[in-house]
Amino acid sequence: MIEPIQDTELRGAAAFQHLHWLAGGRIDSVRLTSACLAAIERDAGLNAWLALDPTALEQAAASDERRRNGHAIGRLDGLPVAIKDNLDVAGLPTTAGLPGRRGRLANVDSAAVARLRAAGAVILGKTNLDEGSLGTFGANPHFGAVRNPLRPDYTAGGSSAGSAAAVAAGHCSFALGSDTLGSVRIPASHCGIYGLRPTHGQISTRGMVSAARRLDTVGILARAVEDLAIVINVLNAHDPSDPRSRRRRVPLAPPDWEPGRLTSGLIVDLASFGVEAEVQALFKQTIEALGSHLGQRILVDFPARDLGRTRRSALLVMEAELAVELAGDLADEAHPVSPRLRRMLEFARGRSAPDYVVADRVLDAAVLEARRLFEGVDVLVLPSVSHSAYPLAEGERATDADLSGLASLGGCPAISVPMGRLANGLPVGLQLVGRPGADLRLLELAAICATTLDAAPGFPIAA
Repeated sequence: MIEPIQDTELRGAAAFQHLHWLAGGRIDSVRLTSACLAAIERDAGLNAWLALDPTALEQAAASDERRRNGHAIGRLDGLPVAIKDNLDVAGLPTTAGLPGRRGRLANVDSAAVARLRAAGAVILGKTNLDEGSLGTFGANPHFGAVRNPLRPDYTAGGSSAGSAAAVAAGHCSFALGSDTLGSVRIPASHCGIYGLRPTHGQISTRGMVSAARRLDTVGILARAVEDLAIVINVLNAHDPSDPRSRRRRVPLAPPDWEPGRLTSGLIVDLASFGVEAEVQALFKQTIEALGSHLGQRILVDFPARDLGRTRRSALLVMEAELAVELAGDLADEAHPVSPRLRRMLEFARGRSAPDYVVADRVLDAAVLEARRLFEGVDVLVLPSVSHSAYPLAEGERATDADLSGLASLGGCPAISVPMGRLANGLPVGLQLVGRPGADLRLLELAAICATTLDAAPGFPIAA
């Protein structure tokens, strides 16, 4: 007799396991969605969610009816999904973490959500985030701080904080976030899950509140590397209505690299990037544990001073674009934005057009630097963040995105994989960065690393 699947096991399983159980009839979508909704209600203290879709169970029932009739419509049919609240979901507000947008309902789905829905996914609702998606901390001044499921008085990272916390706590099969300078990989590292920033333009950003168009990507957060691969294959599509959408020269399908001929790049001096000594020690142990899986290893040099200048240029571009994107919010006296956000955007308004051009050219130089790097290596291997999660009471650290920003500035794909825990019991991520278009190469290597390290915490993580 097959034992029934308990709710805790259900919520801790990866999305590919959910699909297996659904296909085999061991569960149905209503059962899975109900377990997620119950967990969301029970874990309300995490503050991961801003809005739930009242039709979620109806969507799940429709999926079950399709399966009973042998007409599942797509790869994700019946999987409950969380959506960061800067991506439009028809019928729900898109606040982007801003107070004046609570009542603005989206008329149509964003491109990414539309593809999920077309593949049969159940849209559970919208997750909490940093104000205007401008942050790495997840402490929204209007909607409250997202709490790390591993330690609720600690940051979950940001800006895709609610999506990461929801995945770690087993509130959904997987989640969408957005990643501009690390907003998927930072919370993935802090919450002990897997986070993918795809090649810039790989997934359409139409219907997303933009932070910086040349850096923005839709990202995926999940409890297994295999889930990232399933979802990117659903979301990958050229969108002629998105001016930054990328048309692949070859299909997104294996083979994407030659096993056994890998060259990995390791940064010469992680300390110069502010990587804490304990993270450096764990990273060294991780590299030794992975051994030949990383192929030939060579040292590469990124002067930290150059990265600091590039990061400041990226921030100016973000602030300038957000000053335009959020102009109505800045003028809304009935729903004022925070002093922090106003100060940052007013700073950009005070800069000149030549200042913006200089910053934009600095980012162009970062793209060329990434191209030069990947002439000699297949993958750059480094920590996702220079530290683990830290107390919310400390406030946001300015250097949170220093390591994750490398991939963003070059338009490169990057994945954060759990590589272990520090003495304080909190996880940190291993980051794999590849040349643009090498998404499948990274996913394959990430799967090898995940299996070898076996460092993910047990899911679901209890708050």
